[in-house]
Amino acid sequence: MTTTHSVAAQNVAERTYSIGELAEITGMSVHTLRWYESEGLFPQDVPRTAGGRRIFDDRAVGWLALLSRLRESGMPIAGLAKYSSLVREGVGNEAERIELMEGHARALDEQIEELIACRAVIRGKVDSYRKALSLKAETEM
Repeated sequence: MTTTHSVAAQNVAERTYSIGELAEITGMSVHTLRWYESEGLFPQDVPRTAGGRRIFDDRAVGWLALLSRLRESGMPIAGLAKYSSLVREGVGNEAERIELMEGHARALDEQIEELIACRAVIRGKVDSYRKALSLKAETEM
């Protein structure tokens, strides 16, 4: 017996998108999506209609959101490809996935520390300019 909840879940999972719709949803270009597919950056082969058109589902939307975050955070395409390959392989390589993600997180931590140091330099300059303006205003009084 199927419950209402499981029927609703099946209906949600059945929602599909054309490549143009996926591009609109994700903010990526159709060209980029095709390139991602050609580079093996999807966790499974992209299904196609009988006419050869690509079909994407909500899992693809979620996957691309993850890849976008990884890319925005500086993960190189080679890292995305490695991660995608590991996911494609299925269970059994979680330790490698952890290693990849932890390595990326360490790189981000280092980058954040560098950015904090850069911000400190900028704030120091702003403070020195404010002091100079304050001294100038005091001497003009």
